[in-house]
Amino acid sequence: MYDETIQRSARKQKAEPILFEHPMQDVVVGCFDRRTADPVSVILTGTAGDGKTHLCRQVWKALNGEEKAWASNDPHLTLEYQYPKDRLAWPDNTDPSLLRPIKIHFIRDLSGWVPQSGIDWEPAKQELLLRFCGSLVSPEHDEVFLIAANDGTLLETWRKLPQIDVVVRARELFEELLVRERQERAGVRLRFFNLSRTNSAELFDRALDAFLKHPGWTDLRSQAGTQTGLFGPQCPIRHNFELLGNDLVRGRLRALLELCDHNGLHIPIRQILLLLTNALLGHPAAKDHLMSADDVPKIIEAGTTSMASLYNNIFGANLPEIRRLEVTVFDYLERFQIGHETSNRIDNILIFGEGDEHLGAYFDTLVAKDSFYGADSRFYAAKKQYIEGTDETGEKSQAFLDLLRSQRRAMFFKIDKSFETELKLWDLTVFRFAGEYLNDVASVLRRGGPVKRPILSRLVKGLNRVFTGMLVNSDRELFLATSGNNSQAKVSRILIEAVSVDPKKGEKVILRHDSADDRINLIVFFTPELYVPFELTLIRYEFLSRIAMEGALPASFSKECYEDLLALKSQLLATHAKRQALDGPVEGGAVRLGILALTDQGMPDPRYVEVIP
Repeated sequence: MYDETIQRSARKQKAEPILFEHPMQDVVVGCFDRRTADPVSVILTGTAGDGKTHLCRQVWKALNGEEKAWASNDPHLTLEYQYPKDRLAWPDNTDPSLLRPIKIHFIRDLSGWVPQSGIDWEPAKQELLLRFCGSLVSPEHDEVFLIAANDGTLLETWRKLPQIDVVVRARELFEELLVRERQERAGVRLRFFNLSRTNSAELFDRALDAFLKHPGWTDLRSQAGTQTGLFGPQCPIRHNFELLGNDLVRGRLRALLELCDHNGLHIPIRQILLLLTNALLGHPAAKDHLMSADDVPKIIEAGTTSMASLYNNIFGANLPEIRRLEVTVFDYLERFQIGHETSNRIDNILIFGEGDEHLGAYFDTLVAKDSFYGADSRFYAAKKQYIEGTDETGEKSQAFLDLLRSQRRAMFFKIDKSFETELKLWDLTVFRFAGEYLNDVASVLRRGGPVKRPILSRLVKGLNRVFTGMLVNSDRELFLATSGNNSQAKVSRILIEAVSVDPKKGEKVILRHDSADDRINLIVFFTPELYVPFELTLIRYEFLSRIAMEGALPASFSKECYEDLLALKSQLLATHAKRQALDGPVEGGAVRLGILALTDQGMPDPRYVEVIP
């Protein structure tokens, strides 16, 4: 699914590739727009499959580069383009004296262009990159560069170059822009785009629209023949295609990708296209575990249509486990544990819901009425045997549990919004507070609204329990405590400071959306100028919410969060010390020491003593 391969395959098969405009396309192409008198060099970085080569091709096309030249295998291409000497002279460019030629170097695959490990540089290639380094700070130039490279390849390439001043400064610049997530630095003729910072949910929207609106589907539908033929009424490929266009299914899948973003897990375009393809064509018994046109009649005749379930394919369940875990998008989606996590209500619907006075309506709507992937004869037989407990070997019981896991996955995509709260939809994932995080925190903050006070109170309560190691129930103040000589101790009773959550003398604790990188931050203010931001990822939100509600969290994913929060505590203590230094020494030299205790209701009851040196 590389850009060059797709273009060659499309020409060979006389098929249109799935195309959509990358969110960064206008900005990247704009860096080389003729209407500017001063084009700059551009670096496109990110992970494999982020669309770097595709964007290079869009620039090439915008500058009227020849398609034949681009179709070659050469990773380094050049073209010359006429730019106005003065922006004010544009668009009056009839006078050649008002234009100047600039040579544009396209290195569309840096890893395929630089020498492999252990091989010396070709002098011409080394000299070209040295010229690039020099051009970044030179006011006089007649060439610019567009370089596409994975971030690791980019930095490694500059380490291989002779470590002269311009090379070292260029590498430090790249590292700074990567770490600080910036696109430019003042005085440097470079725009730096890390495509891994592109919103995965937005990429999904664009990719799915292009996927569903491809004209090939209309052609296929018009040629559908028999009931059991390709894209006929019983065809699982057709049904999966229609499910992908269903608003509820689409919305739930998009929510999972958005939550991946909020956990720092970026999903590139290539992986999204792979996800859609597998969702549509997956079947564990087909060759390569993907259905072809010839497979469809055989699958329908064999009665294994249910094994092509889109709800399973979304998680790569049609693939062998080793292969599935090698695919980034399936690895990320597996972390939600959908199908493995459940609630008593959901399992009661699936196991005992048939004909039940209270659960029967749910069973009929969510399971029985789904003629493709709902309850079939195999499910009913396995369920009956499981309930009666007649399986002595356990093999048939395991088969039912596998079917149950598939139905839980399907439930996640079938439960209507009108009763997702009643059935506790997000209990089907390991992140029980994920729906609240999306709807009541992220969405609200993006619109500029305030988060409900009970949510902030719960987060503060969770922070207090982590910071003190005690079951604190207070949410009006944030308590910073140590054990006396170690701020990282599990139990901390020496109270250093209590920061007001509500605005008071410059102190406050708030949630804020950072639109620059679409992050949710919890910010603790000591003064309007002294504050500490903390990125509130989904997993951190889940951790704090469960600590506040339950007092503990399963150890499977709590250790990293716990260490992150202790690091935040250290930052807060350091910032508090800065504020004290600005306030000056306490008169008299006495030190007021707080010993933190709790009432029977879990409310802090600090006892203060004065220590006179």
